[in-house]
Amino acid sequence: MRTTILFGGPSRERLVAVASAQSLVRVLPEAELWFWAPDGQVYAASQAVLLGHDRPFELDLPTEGAPIGDIETALDVAAREDRVLLLGLHGGFAEDGGLQALCEARGVAFTGSGSEASRLAFGKILAKEVVGRAGVSVPESIFLEGAEGALAEYGRLIAKPAEDGSSYGLIFVDGPADLATVAEAAKEMPYLLEPFVQGLESTCGVLELASGELIALPPVEIRPSAGKFDYKSKYLAKDTVEICPATFAPEVNAALQDQALKAHKALGCRGYSRSDFIVSEHGLVYLETNTLPGLTASSLYPKALKAQGIEFGDFLRGQLALAEARAEQTVTAA
Repeated sequence: MRTTILFGGPSRERLVAVASAQSLVRVLPEAELWFWAPDGQVYAASQAVLLGHDRPFELDLPTEGAPIGDIETALDVAAREDRVLLLGLHGGFAEDGGLQALCEARGVAFTGSGSEASRLAFGKILAKEVVGRAGVSVPESIFLEGAEGALAEYGRLIAKPAEDGSSYGLIFVDGPADLATVAEAAKEMPYLLEPFVQGLESTCGVLELASGELIALPPVEIRPSAGKFDYKSKYLAKDTVEICPATFAPEVNAALQDQALKAHKALGCRGYSRSDFIVSEHGLVYLETNTLPGLTASSLYPKALKAQGIEFGDFLRGQLALAEARAEQTVTAA
């Protein structure tokens, strides 16, 4: 199969996706590049332009190269040309199961989870219900109608888009004015409110090996700039500290790995995933599972791979092999 890195996408996480693609092509320089541009069209892209883009987290990648068509047209081409897609995509239609369903309908091999697992994980409210039934410790979900009472009960809440990633749109709710801000933001997209849990942020990756065995990677301990792990702190701040392996007590690290594995299995993820938690004095609190976590030079999943002793290139080649094998199994079953 012809390895093709599909990157960019229509969501506001496309900037992170471009940075991920830079990391991917550095390790797999033989891969072809397809840029899913903000205009919705897919273009052949060059390594020179991609690697020469030095502010990927702030500025859109210039569109260049021959046009292929919209995403469905591009996937038709991928099917005809027997391509395997290495997804350098995050958020929106690229991560909510929509793109995966289009690939599955065409028999196109792609990395990461399938459409159903992607759909379940992307909706934070549904994901919490699913993983909670599997024994993962999840926080209470608070609806906007009851937020005033919840604020009085808990003292502080946190609001986040119900279907988004990369810490976009976080709102810390300390008073009525913040609730008004959430109500205004909710007019644009669904929002989820939860009690604010004091503690340290952590994340734990899960990796599917060629044998089908799942392993939990070493957890990452996050000490964010200015005390909150939002987009700026994650990608732009210089003083955010990410420690891997995490320095928590051995039993806490083991619990993080156990809960990440439970979440991955409950959601039906494939290939790899990364689940985020708060480590509080009362135990772990699940935040979300990412089915296409960032693979940039500053991302957390590659840090965990390194701590596990797995080379990034070996990880990518393993994911491509899994994608090809799954596609072949689907064809055989049909």
